[in-house]
Amino acid sequence: MSRVLVRFRNSKLRSFIRRHEKYLPILFFIGGFIFDSLTLGRIDRTYDTVVLCLHMTTLTITLYLFNVIHDTKRKNSILKRYEEYFPLAIQFFFGGLSSAYVIYFSRSVSLTKTASFFVILVALLFANELLKRRISNKYLQFSVYFFLSFTFFTFMIPVLFKQMNTLTFIFSGVVSLTSTLALISIIYSRSPTTRREIHIGKMIGMVVSIYALINLFYFLRLIPPVPLALDSGIVAHNIELKDNKYIVSYETDEWYIFWRKHRLAYIRKPDENVYAFSTIFAPTDIKKSIFHRWEWYNDNTHDWEIVEDIGYDITGGRDGGYRGYSYKSNVTPGTWKVEVITEEGLVLGVIDFEVIISSTLHPKKMVQEVF
Repeated sequence: MSRVLVRFRNSKLRSFIRRHEKYLPILFFIGGFIFDSLTLGRIDRTYDTVVLCLHMTTLTITLYLFNVIHDTKRKNSILKRYEEYFPLAIQFFFGGLSSAYVIYFSRSVSLTKTASFFVILVALLFANELLKRRISNKYLQFSVYFFLSFTFFTFMIPVLFKQMNTLTFIFSGVVSLTSTLALISIIYSRSPTTRREIHIGKMIGMVVSIYALINLFYFLRLIPPVPLALDSGIVAHNIELKDNKYIVSYETDEWYIFWRKHRLAYIRKPDENVYAFSTIFAPTDIKKSIFHRWEWYNDNTHDWEIVEDIGYDITGGRDGGYRGYSYKSNVTPGTWKVEVITEEGLVLGVIDFEVIISSTLHPKKMVQEVF
């Protein structure tokens, strides 16, 4: 074993790593992102669950070793010899976890109300320069770690317990807060270097502040209701159910509008129903009530008016997402949106469209899609 270690220390690979150590943190961060982008699919899939759990567990262990290794008395220990690689591992798992959350959150059709939290995830994902230069900053380390830990448990606990509600979210946050503070306390007690570099009260205050901020985002309904995700949302002209398959007829937009299936300008005949169709991903065995909230923009008051909430229940597990639709017959001209929400009022996505009532105009790019 010792010969293997000696060969590695003298190898071209080690020399290459040391020559390019300035750029390696970025590469490892991007590597974590690419790895998850290519491999992750469903949060309740065994593979996804194992990968995320391994990421979180290994990140925790590496973070601990990185912070106590300086105080190891045995200079020739294996961990001491390879401490220069711990920051690279931390970068990889930071990238892997944050990219996984971006992948899952971005599945929503609209991020209108949840864009702020999504922006935080994207900013964290691409903060390569900040993390590269300040990875040794323990305040930054533990703050990012807690944010990723909180998000990790808000995904995993609903999947494990088959429940998703406000109580589950609060429980997830408490688990994350407790485990993070425990990790910080253990490192602080065992590492004189850590005690010199941070003030424990300030560190705990930062973690608790992040905890309070995420909870504020949740109760202001600015966080998507993970692990639910809106796979598709369409305003349609007709919907038929045949052989347990929905045939959705809608007018498509130009080819370069890749982020939305339907055309915003909805041409409606005076006697035609307007349909809102959605498919929702939900982990296996999670049951949830979903509502389509129809809203109309009043040009006189410059405000959105809630017209009606139409609800239905979903049960998770279907690969193509749980399908449901609602419709209205008394739709006036103007700007409309259908918010797809949970019973707690958390927004999964928004279906936007503008109703144009005309007996002479006709949709030109009608398509049928089977769900």
